[in-house]
Amino acid sequence: MSTPWGQRLESYRGEEYVVRRVTGSAATKTYRCPGCGQSIRPATPHTVAWPVEAPMFSESGLEVRRHWHTPCWQARDRRG
Repeated sequence: MSTPWGQRLESYRGEEYVVRRVTGSAATKTYRCPGCGQSIRPATPHTVAWPVEAPMFSESGLEVRRHWHTPCWQARDRRG
């Protein structure tokens, strides 16, 4: 299901997540992928995901937003 701003909803571990692709030109920081534990370097296209049901302290999910390598996100259900 699509949401505004090119986001979509996908399931992960029984929860709904908002998922958005980040282009290489928009990726300006280094992140650690929770799928493989490796770095996502600046200028690398990747996927950002956060639970639809963000914690009470979070207005937009920024505190729980995670940056994934796109193949790691796609393989998320096959990982242990």
